[in-house]
Amino acid sequence: LRRAGERTVDALWRRMGQLVDLFSAQECANYFRSAGYVIN
Repeated sequence: LRRAGERTVDALWRRMGQLVDLFSAQECANYFRSAGYVIN
């Protein structure tokens, strides 16, 4: 995100939305599970 250099909150949220598309739901669930969060 730092490299993207977004300067507004709206631009930052748009960039984050683009980045989320790079990961599958399973990858995200695995990340949270390994970080110790309970997955419903």
